[in-house]
Amino acid sequence: MQVHRDARFAELTTLGVGGPIDRLVEVTTREELVSAVRDADDAGRPLLVLGGGSNLIGPDAGWSGDVVLVRTRGVTRRDAGGLVELEVEAGEPWDDLVAATVGQQLAGLEALSGIPGSTGATPVQNVGAYGQEVAALITSVRTWDRAAGTERVFTPEECGFAYRESRFKSQPGAHVVLAVTFALRPSAQSGAVSYAELARTLGVGLGETAPLAAVRDAVLGLRRGKGMVWDPADPDTRSAGSFFTNPIVPVAAAVPGCPSWPAGIGADGAEQLKLSAAWLVQSAGFGKGTRDGRVGTSPRHSLALTTEPGATSAELMAFAGRVVDAVRGQFGVTLVPEPVRP
Repeated sequence: MQVHRDARFAELTTLGVGGPIDRLVEVTTREELVSAVRDADDAGRPLLVLGGGSNLIGPDAGWSGDVVLVRTRGVTRRDAGGLVELEVEAGEPWDDLVAATVGQQLAGLEALSGIPGSTGATPVQNVGAYGQEVAALITSVRTWDRAAGTERVFTPEECGFAYRESRFKSQPGAHVVLAVTFALRPSAQSGAVSYAELARTLGVGLGETAPLAAVRDAVLGLRRGKGMVWDPADPDTRSAGSFFTNPIVPVAAAVPGCPSWPAGIGADGAEQLKLSAAWLVQSAGFGKGTRDGRVGTSPRHSLALTTEPGATSAELMAFAGRVVDAVRGQFGVTLVPEPVRP
């Protein structure tokens, strides 16, 4: 366990904004992670747990307590009735895990290639892309329950998964993810490809399969074309990926011309649609490359907000607010940011 006193959020997040951190505690084992969390809680210091920093907007004022930087590593493999379970430590880099599963011919994660960040963050956001979501693959999430002072393991049903949602997101800070277990299918072929853009790139029909490596290569190519594969040398990737989630609305509230997809039945029993946030942003006047000082939309994708060196979180959120206001004013739809603000 290492303690640093000179760290800044801007150095630890892909958006590159945020001020000084009073006490950065870097942990490399599950035991150190629990100890660091307990130390902060016992001392009454504000606590923030940080993984890859790809979904965080660092506050300009910094952090006056402890930030625990999770660098735990390890993957435990076990057979599970025709499937293979992988228990993955929270600090494992996500794309390294995806690459390893593809190399081992374990199907399930291949369409989630190129997503930055750590494995422990994936159940919090119920990370998904190109027709796959981690909720469909997770069998358990091992956490540290801060109030009870003990480990707690959640089943998928207990995780409260929904589109980019979970109990860990709706109850921020209550539980610290220690490890995540995924059940994958031994196969050199993917599951049914359900995302039209990916199917076209692979040259297969919707519902057909493709080799795992081909799916990974295709997804990485699509993401790179949109500036959504993190590269410290590429300023177009200085972002949190998609800044807004795709809004889900009743069918009656569909926006003419906006691409949409079925989104199931809402709590009121009405049929719902998922709208394209990228189309809404672009159609509201914030197309690719729209800039305001040191922040703006990416030149490669209107849904990614990017920053330039020296930008502040206040500038970023002010720009995001203008996007939200414009979309709401023109289409009556309220966009919700995906990255979190501590």
